[in-house]
Amino acid sequence: MTSIYGKYIVLTGGSRGIGPIIAEELAKKGAHIALAARSEEGLQSAANHLRQFGVQTMIVTVDLSQTSEQQKLVDSVMERFGQIDILVNNAGLETEGAYLDLSWEVIQKTVEVNLLAPMRLTHLVLPHMLAQGQGHIVNIASVAAKIGAPYAATYCGTKAGLAEWTRGMRLELEGSGVHFSTILPGYINEVGMFAKFNLKSPGLLGSTTPEKVAKAVVKAIEKDKLELFVNSSPARMLSVACEISPALGDRLKQVLGVVEFQRKKVEKR
Repeated sequence: MTSIYGKYIVLTGGSRGIGPIIAEELAKKGAHIALAARSEEGLQSAANHLRQFGVQTMIVTVDLSQTSEQQKLVDSVMERFGQIDILVNNAGLETEGAYLDLSWEVIQKTVEVNLLAPMRLTHLVLPHMLAQGQGHIVNIASVAAKIGAPYAATYCGTKAGLAEWTRGMRLELEGSGVHFSTILPGYINEVGMFAKFNLKSPGLLGSTTPEKVAKAVVKAIEKDKLELFVNSSPARMLSVACEISPALGDRLKQVLGVVEFQRKKVEKR
């Protein structure tokens, strides 16, 4: 089992949502953490909370939709910590709405933050990880990467791309000492859209909690798990159905209430 204790970790999306909860779970294991996000206030609050665990923390205020800011993040962490052992690509935009109702600028920004930023950050940290002979990239994708949801096509596309890119990188660097994991949460309670719109996911589709996602991140690192679904219901079975028979998958999404649920979310925007 890989020890997280003493490792230097970069966590994007560290100011809100599941980010601070993932950071806390890692800090409990003794990791030193660099938190990155746009909100300096949110980052500072999260960093202050982590200090009770006796670990080193730093914050980097960045807009990951800008390529220059991606470089800034890695440079800042290397200057302060001197090494990066683990990169957790958690930052993401929950872009939803009918596709043609979204501006092209919004679609582009979603692709940049959700997919290109993790790829770019990995491109920047990999030489360092390979040189030291060890490292781990953890990408927070979504069950949406496997099932596709209406009114969230852009989001689903970015998460699917992230999951499959991770799969390819895992094989490409097998034996190098650098490991890759994908976390696939279902609908997450308490934060994000649930907190914003006060909605409950379809009963048969289930949901998960931020704490379970955070524990999955730790498990992926410690036990070198390739892919972890984090959900309270058989979303995995739905993903299998979508893979085997797209028509059956679409029908199940209708029956399970996924389509109606997505429509309601858009109406509440």
